[in-house]
Amino acid sequence: MKITDFRLYAVKPRWLFLAIDTDEGVTGWGEPVIEGRADTVAAAVKELSGYLIGKDPRHINDHWQTLYRGGFYRGGPILMSAIAGIDQALWDIKGKVLNQPVYELLGGLVRDKMKTYSWVGGDDPSEEVEHMQSLMQQGWDTFKLNGCGRLKMVDGHAAVDKVIERVATIREKLGSSVDFGLDFHGRVSVPMAKVLLRELEPFRPLFVEEPVLAEHAEQYKTLGEQTSIVLAAGERMYSRFEFKRVFEAGGLGIVQPDLSHAGGITECLKIASMAEAYDVSLAPHCPLGPIALAACLAVDFVSYNAIIQEQSMGIHYNQEADLLDYVVNKEDFAINDGYIKPLPKPGLGVEVDEAKVKEMAALGCDWKSPVWRHEDGTIAEW
Repeated sequence: MKITDFRLYAVKPRWLFLAIDTDEGVTGWGEPVIEGRADTVAAAVKELSGYLIGKDPRHINDHWQTLYRGGFYRGGPILMSAIAGIDQALWDIKGKVLNQPVYELLGGLVRDKMKTYSWVGGDDPSEEVEHMQSLMQQGWDTFKLNGCGRLKMVDGHAAVDKVIERVATIREKLGSSVDFGLDFHGRVSVPMAKVLLRELEPFRPLFVEEPVLAEHAEQYKTLGEQTSIVLAAGERMYSRFEFKRVFEAGGLGIVQPDLSHAGGITECLKIASMAEAYDVSLAPHCPLGPIALAACLAVDFVSYNAIIQEQSMGIHYNQEADLLDYVVNKEDFAINDGYIKPLPKPGLGVEVDEAKVKEMAALGCDWKSPVWRHEDGTIAEW
């Protein structure tokens, strides 16, 4: 068996799909993307494809090491996202050839179903209670919302009070019937993180995500020692070599590598195992499409320390297309009472609607991250 072709499709809302074809008619699908930088990642995938055309797709470990080490310069969001999507597609091919789901190739299930959560509230969060109440009627009881909107490096009482009042309202209205994580989204500086974490403790969020930017990862230990709230991070960390420094320092209770950003299944399985050795939980980052979610689930279902899975169905980013729009076997992605079962089909378990992918790719997609500014004109973290 040999790899014959790489096909890339940029599709709405903000995703990039990769199909790797073989001379035996088996196609594997991956999702290599950095949101807002899809064209750049696509260029990296095309460049890396030269290593793999004509090679046996089943030699996944060797291909991963070649792509990672063979170019001398390595790491970072673009190269690791390109490798991630290729790696996903190679695992998809291998599973299809062997007629087994990827999780079976990784040693088999450690759980029967995987807990998921739903996003609420949007980028500049509001109306979370109403959104939660609507989703609770569908069986959800766990959510994630942005912790704040724009926040200055040192902000005043009014800004802090706005955050606390929103979270207090959720607890007042819904009590302990829901759990929710708060995503600071890198919008909070180190000084403000200390203030907000202290003020939020009485409301017992499930976790606080990216309490400060990954550039300030050395602060996770200090912040973790100052709060009882579980801290989570990792969506902007791209290899086990970045994560190892955080594990060694301590402070995080949950790590959130992204299966489309951090080297794919091959790398994130290693990150998950490293986390387990430090008694740290796993909750893969995944506000992306069906292939990325399927890859996350493959790792979740073989990782004892996986506790919850992000998924993008109905997320505020999904304008003009949603996750299941690109899936033939929609029934396999059913979420009941917040849980999803292992995808039963061979490979990653997602049957991509290739006709729909081509139709949407013809329309094009040029999503970019919003650019926010403070009232004085300085750039604000989005």
